[in-house]
Amino acid sequence: MNLPADFTLLQVIPELETGGAEQTTIDVAQAVVEAGGRALVATRGGRMAARLEADGGRLTQMPVQSKNPLVMLGNAARLTDLIRREHVSVVHARSRAPAFSALWAAKATKTPFVATYHGVYKAQSGLKRWYNAVMTRGDMVIANSDYTRAHVLAEHEIDPGRIVTIPRGVDLDRFDPRLVDEGRLTRLRHQWDLPEGDGRVNFLLAGRITRLKGHLVAIEAARLLREQGRDSFRILFAGDDQGRVEYRAELEAAIAAAGLADHIRLVGHCDDMPAAYLITDVALLPSIQPESFGRTAVEPQVMGRAVIAADHGGTAETVQSGKTGWLAPPGDAAALAKAMAKALDAGPEKLVAIGQKAAQRARRLYSVDAMCASTLAAYARLVETRA
Repeated sequence: MNLPADFTLLQVIPELETGGAEQTTIDVAQAVVEAGGRALVATRGGRMAARLEADGGRLTQMPVQSKNPLVMLGNAARLTDLIRREHVSVVHARSRAPAFSALWAAKATKTPFVATYHGVYKAQSGLKRWYNAVMTRGDMVIANSDYTRAHVLAEHEIDPGRIVTIPRGVDLDRFDPRLVDEGRLTRLRHQWDLPEGDGRVNFLLAGRITRLKGHLVAIEAARLLREQGRDSFRILFAGDDQGRVEYRAELEAAIAAAGLADHIRLVGHCDDMPAAYLITDVALLPSIQPESFGRTAVEPQVMGRAVIAADHGGTAETVQSGKTGWLAPPGDAAALAKAMAKALDAGPEKLVAIGQKAAQRARRLYSVDAMCASTLAAYARLVETRA
């Protein structure tokens, strides 16, 4: 992808800990560097910052995660100085609070401004709708799925021509089953205490330990399966609670109350997700609120794993029920248990066949290369239009 000469991108995101928006930030920064541009990221920091810098990006630390109006004004001044000093070509905001500071700075410097609508933000009041609308006030809005695009058009008065849909992408080099050696699988099996050949189907619910991911629905579904006499399964919750200790304790109590300590485990943050998908059999994404895209429904498909997901939001686009996995009504534990039972009944060979179909489709539609090429093309069009 050809970028304008001396192109410099500034992305603004609260932090670089974990998550889909954060991963997309890293991917796009790497693509800009590989295309001959410079990639800056203004953020509080986080565990993914090392990856950004290893890929050739530059980190500028500032408290852009803050919603304090005075801090936001200070961030606007800091960003204005950064844009002028580094001759930034495009400012790209990836979250609402920092979007205010980034928009103010972009307007002050007359720099093109892009915002990605990474989530479907609820607006229960006019004030909240105004707050959310900051993501639509720039030159271009990127929606990460058709579902998100439809939501933006329904919520905000915006010219449809200013919205472009660019689905999130998966790094097909990182998520390639052929490149995951046996040592990585063995280490993770040992870390998670997963015996090979015990006959159980291992379900993986990956993502932050937060209520919207539907962990409690999965626990109830597991209890219903046990009631039906189905015992040959295990569910792994892989993710960081990010300080949500009360919710984590609630999950642990629910698991204990249902007598599921031998069937459900919280295994914590995982740095090797390709290996995690390969040592498990089926991915779960029973989110109780719509995922705008649902990265953890696409990554396992790329790795050849069937997915069971809630039938709403972006996952309704990325999972084909009955072909690449199964969809269940959101929040319906009985329906989730029924879908999990189908996976248990399918057997190893059929699960592999479903996973192969999933991989073929996901690799065609959701590559990180395609996402980055579309994003860089959008930047180039924006710079050309402004010029």
